[in-house]
Amino acid sequence: MNRTYELMFIVRPDMTDEDLDKLISTLSAVVPPTGGTVQRVDKMGKRRLAYTVRRFHEGIYVLMVVEGGGAVIHELERRLRVTEPVIKFLTVRTDEEQKRLDKIKALRDAKKKVSAQPAAPAPVAAAAEAPAAAAPEAPATA
Repeated sequence: MNRTYELMFIVRPDMTDEDLDKLISTLSAVVPPTGGTVQRVDKMGKRRLAYTVRRFHEGIYVLMVVEGGGAVIHELERRLRVTEPVIKFLTVRTDEEQKRLDKIKALRDAKKKVSAQPAAPAPVAAAAEAPAAAAPEAPATA
């Protein structure tokens, strides 16, 4: 069963673009033999870290969106653990969240369709007659 994962990793800020591209291509090459596909790779650039990690105050962020099974992620995480320039990484499964968001969107669209339909004329006429009928029943003041 294929699932979608976002794999964010942070590498040392002093890493060159050529080395970063080589690391990304090495990680991307691991995915197809293990039965997955790389949807996209976003190099987000150098950013300041929230806290010091291995004496670094900033790092280069990379986001990989991968589709595949658990074996793909297991192998990618194993390689990230032993790769020296990688200072931090996190993997998040996103397909369940996407299903939930699609379901919410479908419910909203259904509600919009119901509210966009014109109201039936019969209830409007009945509502207009109701206040007129209730008025004579009001007690008179002496």
